[in-house]
Amino acid sequence: HRSRGVIIDSVHAAPPQASRTESRRTEIVEAAEKVSPAIVSVGASRTSYVVSPFFDFFHDYAIFPYQEKIPYLGSGVIISSDGLIVTNYHVIENAEDVFVTLSDGRELPVSVVAADSIVDLALLKANATNLPAAKLGDSDDLMVGEWVLAMGNPFGNLIGDPHPTVTVGVVSALKRSFRSAGPSPKVYQDMIQTDAAINPGNSGGALVNAAGEVIGINTFIVSRTGGSIGIGFAIPINRVKGLVEE
Repeated sequence: HRSRGVIIDSVHAAPPQASRTESRRTEIVEAAEKVSPAIVSVGASRTSYVVSPFFDFFHDYAIFPYQEKIPYLGSGVIISSDGLIVTNYHVIENAEDVFVTLSDGRELPVSVVAADSIVDLALLKANATNLPAAKLGDSDDLMVGEWVLAMGNPFGNLIGDPHPTVTVGVVSALKRSFRSAGPSPKVYQDMIQTDAAINPGNSGGALVNAAGEVIGINTFIVSRTGGSIGIGFAIPINRVKGLVEE
């Protein structure tokens, strides 16, 4: 088509709608798409004891075990196609019959390959192949202020949906160290601080850079209310790599 000396190729011109969609496809969107299939919900069965309401001839009351299935204790990240999954130790602590739910709805039993209560990491193994695995980055090569995504299943037991939630923030600080007190002390060294929203259920999920690489495992927040106020911490992925190698 020729108009006022300008030639327009009406066949190859991109439709306005396509160009608008392409402009929205940022590196954040692409990073979320890369990692989402590798995020799982971690669940387990726990045995509790219930008092029977029925009269027992030999006792005033009877206590019997009851196995409760809890599908959304926390989150995890698939790191190999043959079923290796990383999560926090406190997610599976005192749990029985651990299982994971993939974003496509599949539920797989897993075994605990290794667990370190002090550094708060656990390595799980599903008997499966061709699983979507996340690419691991280099947590020693992070910059304060760079974009990151927190991916996991916050309040998964309330939402009841295995598709991961994505929140966005920046690396707020590096090399933050903490030591917890109590009966199960933990040592958190050189933690990554982020303002990406992290809430209950996010523990064990992925902290992802804009290239779609996992650079940390989301572990805890500092909050007076229990909800996210933008002060979250993740275990550097290079420490996770050390546990996997061991």
